[in-house]
Amino acid sequence: MRVCVVGTGYVGLVTGACLAAIGHHVLCIDNNAEKVARMQAGQSPIYEPGLEIVMQRAMQAGNLVFSTDLAMGVAHGEILFIAVGTPALPTGESDTRFVEAVARGIGEHLNGGYKVIVNKSTVPIGSGDWVRRIVLDGVADRQSDIAGFDVVSNPEFLREGSAVYDTMNPDRIVLGSDSPRAIQMMQALYAPIVARTYAADKSLPPVPVVVTDLASAEMIKYAANAFLATKISFINEVANICDRVGADITQVAHGIGLDSRIGHKFLQAGIGWGGSCFPKDVSALVHTAHDYGYEAQLLQATIRTNQQQRLLVVEKLQQALKILKGKTIGLLGLTFKPNTDDLRDAPALDVIEHLVRLGASVKAFDPIVADSNHPGLAKVTLTPTAEALAKGCDALVLMTDWPEFQHLNFDRLAPQMNHAIVIDGRNFLDPQTLEIAGFHYIGIGRPTSVNGVVAQLMQLSKSATLVESAA
Repeated sequence: MRVCVVGTGYVGLVTGACLAAIGHHVLCIDNNAEKVARMQAGQSPIYEPGLEIVMQRAMQAGNLVFSTDLAMGVAHGEILFIAVGTPALPTGESDTRFVEAVARGIGEHLNGGYKVIVNKSTVPIGSGDWVRRIVLDGVADRQSDIAGFDVVSNPEFLREGSAVYDTMNPDRIVLGSDSPRAIQMMQALYAPIVARTYAADKSLPPVPVVVTDLASAEMIKYAANAFLATKISFINEVANICDRVGADITQVAHGIGLDSRIGHKFLQAGIGWGGSCFPKDVSALVHTAHDYGYEAQLLQATIRTNQQQRLLVVEKLQQALKILKGKTIGLLGLTFKPNTDDLRDAPALDVIEHLVRLGASVKAFDPIVADSNHPGLAKVTLTPTAEALAKGCDALVLMTDWPEFQHLNFDRLAPQMNHAIVIDGRNFLDPQTLEIAGFHYIGIGRPTSVNGVVAQLMQLSKSATLVESAA
């Protein structure tokens, strides 16, 4: 099938590349000429594991093309995806200006055969009908020349860092429309994915396809993200209680996760959620509820709990070091999650702001973020290695659970620090390994009564050795 994808952010580029990889002819449109030129050279403008290889193979097969020409894209596509950003406004509602501009542009260039216009962007509930009206406004007096179009809501459920895998191996595909013809075309588009032709495990049953109305499809996206965000805030709140009563949140999470009604996913306590989806989607749902006369108190509490959780590592630093003014704090990781270069609403940015306000100097090491162009990093010294980060620090704080951080040589890091303290903001590191290396380990919701015992024994052993050597 002929497909046009407007917008080449995480969702648009991954969607376009993967649809091209399964045999469709895809034209991706973006109004950023520099970005398009980079993609035309086979380079991905975002860090996403496996994406660049998928792009290059699809381009070599002649199935993937990039352009800035929206008119060409509209003429090319039988199915037109709107996949532009919908960032949060200060009020919490979604900024839909980019969706509106694309819909209007589609209407202005629409001609010829029947088209399916797909909302892939996360848009407020009711946006399907809104997009339809905007397209019709763009068509204006040319309606007699248009064979017709329908709007479909097809929300994405991609995780940054595993977006290519999630596209080829989805838990479900949601299609919202009142048009049987449009639904039939979308089912044909996704048929190879539904049949798991390109799946990692082809023995699994076909991917479930949820066919519903526009509003329900839009709500499914918001409800899914709001539930996951609430689950994370819940386990973080329990972790904070564990800190006070001496329980271990890792054991608690394991115990409750064995309940089939709960499950283990999204029960890792830490410094809270961030990124481009959870913050804006939960806020947007709260705003929508308010517009319709309902106060979503649980979701508001979810947001408050998450904001408070980000500052927990600062509190733990104050408990360990007392006064932070004049201290040097090193952050392990900056991105909101591993396997991405995305700093949008990353908890690290809030932590940096508070540490600087308290008079601390901040250093950071991230495997992907190598420059400080982001305004939130203006007062941060970026280091090329973890060893360079540790030198002269009074404490290290793990902000992002990059896999390579589990394999750092902590024996080499501890002697370079003023105080060998690690705040594990993701409960990701092994406490015993850190303590044997000489660190005082502090986790989230984990008992600290034994923290430092191993280190103290090691110190006693070193002291005894020194005494014997002196003798």
